[in-house]
Amino acid sequence: MEVDEKKSVWRLTGSSTATTMSQYAHVPKSELDEAQLRQLEEHEISQGPLSVLQQAVRNHAQVLISLRNDKKLLARVKAFDRHSNMVLENVKEMWTEIPKGKNKKPVNKDRFISKMFLRGDSVILVLRNQA
Repeated sequence: MEVDEKKSVWRLTGSSTATTMSQYAHVPKSELDEAQLRQLEEHEISQGPLSVLQQAVRNHAQVLISLRNDKKLLARVKAFDRHSNMVLENVKEMWTEIPKGKNKKPVNKDRFISKMFLRGDSVILVLRNQA
């Protein structure tokens, strides 16, 4: 990576294999070309927090998703994007209802949904299922 002193512009040099992802981290994304952006995004997905979703898609593994509405989803991830939007299948939605009145105990409820699109802004946490 070189810095052009006259224009103070970052310029990436060398082959894509010689450049490491740590070098891309300090360069504004607007100054990267399409191939470098694609390579950086692939690295972020495979090494960052989204790697949990990527592994779940590859291994057809279940994940437990905690949502903002205090519901939980146990499901298989078919696809996802950088916003944590997900296409899910074989979804078990679980929640607890608290009945109104005195001395009423909370009741655990669940339902099955065969296919679902989940908007990423409702996702709080995604956990791999260890079983």
